[in-house]
Amino acid sequence: MHEFRNIPGLRADGSWDLPKRLNMAAQCLAQPPEAVALIDMTGPGRQDITYGALTEMTDGLARYLLGRIQPGDRVGVLLSQSTWCAAAHLAIWKAGGISVPLFKLFKRDALASRAGDAGVRFVFTDAEGAGLLGDLAEAVMADSAGIGGGPVPIAETTPGTPAVLIYTSGTTGSPKGALHGHRLLTGHLPGVSISHDHLGQEGDCLWTPADWAWIGGLFDVLMPGLALGVPVVAARLDKFTPEACAELIEQAGVRNIFFPPTALRMLKAAGQGLRALRSVASGGEPLGAEMLAWGRRQLGVTINEFYGQTECNMVASSCAADFDPRPGCIGKAVPGHALAVIDEAGNPTTGEGDVAIRRGSASMLLEYWNRPEETAAKFRGDWLVTGDRGIWEGDYLRFVGREDDVITSGGYRIGPAEIEDCLLTHPAVATVGVVGKPDPLRTEIVKAYVVLKAGSEASEKELQDYVKDRLAHYSYPREVAFLDALPMTVTGKVIRKELKALAAGGMER
Repeated sequence: MHEFRNIPGLRADGSWDLPKRLNMAAQCLAQPPEAVALIDMTGPGRQDITYGALTEMTDGLARYLLGRIQPGDRVGVLLSQSTWCAAAHLAIWKAGGISVPLFKLFKRDALASRAGDAGVRFVFTDAEGAGLLGDLAEAVMADSAGIGGGPVPIAETTPGTPAVLIYTSGTTGSPKGALHGHRLLTGHLPGVSISHDHLGQEGDCLWTPADWAWIGGLFDVLMPGLALGVPVVAARLDKFTPEACAELIEQAGVRNIFFPPTALRMLKAAGQGLRALRSVASGGEPLGAEMLAWGRRQLGVTINEFYGQTECNMVASSCAADFDPRPGCIGKAVPGHALAVIDEAGNPTTGEGDVAIRRGSASMLLEYWNRPEETAAKFRGDWLVTGDRGIWEGDYLRFVGREDDVITSGGYRIGPAEIEDCLLTHPAVATVGVVGKPDPLRTEIVKAYVVLKAGSEASEKELQDYVKDRLAHYSYPREVAFLDALPMTVTGKVIRKELKALAAGGMER
């Protein structure tokens, strides 16, 4: 096994012996003050931000929090990729609070559900974010609150002290908050390192087009990069295009990228090559032999696939530097994470079963926020059940499919329940079912099947705009079909399998 550096508590046999005191802000700010932490490309030019400068910004925001929050209070972060976004999370952890990442593409209803459920007192943001928040929470301008003063001591926290509350897709009911402790970053480091063919080589520089509001941007890229001393690029692409991507890579000197599968497909469709890279990692769904071959030709690297979810991330990965990839397989278990494919009784099986992770993984959630019954339901004995189906091929894990109804679209995992709840508030809608429809570019698109109230009318565009105005922009249904009735069980539940079959066949009744 590769010898991992800068990962506290990972034993040679892949088990954990975490230190009694652990704080993610300390881990991320431990590099020499003159070293480059972030390459900020959000302005007209490039600005290199040192660890010393990032520490000063962090201390300014942490000082603002002192006396305003108690340990365990939740503070939102509504900022796009930027130096202040990084400093805000670090400051909250340094002060002993719990950061709640929020997404700029959320509309009022989506922000309200998350901020309300978390009990967010105030939110670090900017002028754009303040406009989105309205009266949902007190908006604190990060770039003015985080100025001046001296060093702030780091709160005495343990690996299990709550640190970050990240909301999931909401596959059943409203989105659930996955509460993680300060061990979360440590648990990500082995998988992040492996997925980039041992991140931390001379000249490495890390970027992702994924927003830092998600676990993929925040803990697969930003925080691991800071902890490992690898410069991380902060950039805002208003719209991802292959041309803008190539230009950014050249200007910032990017060598290591986490690409969602949709970004890779867009690059492939445009014939865009990127030859200055040392590593490319991707996660979300298997890429297949054709995409891997394209990556070698046009990117000059073997794309490393990895696997995880908000509740327990970076638990399996490929690593071209150590072993050959197997198309259709996620990779192998990452040191520090015990994986199994289990049957309904919770016993490991050699056949197809539920992909599961043994308790003890450092990247595993502490609990679902204020949902003890759903926390308990996530486990089967000592195993956290991911909701995905898989099968072992030797020590390679092959992904079979999802058990739940999550829609994977454009790299986002979208829960249908939140969209259905939104559409049901439209005055013309009687009932609705939302499913994923296979799509060659986005993996799936959101499709809504709507039954209108008697005598009511609504167009496809009207309903699309209705969702766009209330939820995340990527959540709106790209197709809306109108039915006389939805397929239902005798207890009144929508039969999604029938809707999915309808969508896949491209035919409506």
